[in-house]
This record gives sequence, structure tokens and C-alpha cells, in this order.
Amino acid sequence: MSIDIAIGLAMGLVAGALFFAGLAAGLRVALGAARPGAVLLVSAALRIALLLGAGWAAAQMGAAVALSFAAGFIMIRVAALAWARRTGREA
Repeated sequence: MSIDIAIGLAMGLVAGALFFAGLAAGLRVALGAARPGAVLLVSAALRIALLLGAGWAAAQMGAAVALSFAAGFIMIRVAALAWARRTGREA
């Protein structure tokens, strides 16, 4: 059981880090693009699809993995918001 929690937590941390890194990259590209709305739309669609895929994979492994996946993602979200506030950037 504890290995399931560790696996889910690791998956959630990695998925969250990739999600928010993709968000930052998409915003940087959109700020310099002629059509920022299109860039943001594609970025959001890719990030959401990959996050849902990772969440689905975690859910297929069981409830403990899925819950710890969600906890890992939330931990990264809290860290990203704290970092953005500390550096003065809007989240």
C-alpha cells in the first residue's frame, strides 16, 4: 500500500511540474505571438489532455494511487503559487 502512495505522489509531482512548466512556457510564447489567443488555446488543450491522461493512468492503478496523484499535483500547485507570489509574478 505505501508503495502505491509513493508511486501516485511521484506521478502527481511530475505531472504538476510539467503542467505548470508548460503553462509558463505557453505564456512566454503567447506574449510574443501575433495571435496569443491561439497559442494559449493550444497550450491549454495540450496541458489538460496530458494531465487527464496521467490522472487516468493513476486511477487505473487504484484509489490510493489516484488520491496521492491528486495530492502531489496540489503540492506542486501550492509551491508554484508561493514561488509566483515571492517573485512578484502573477499566477
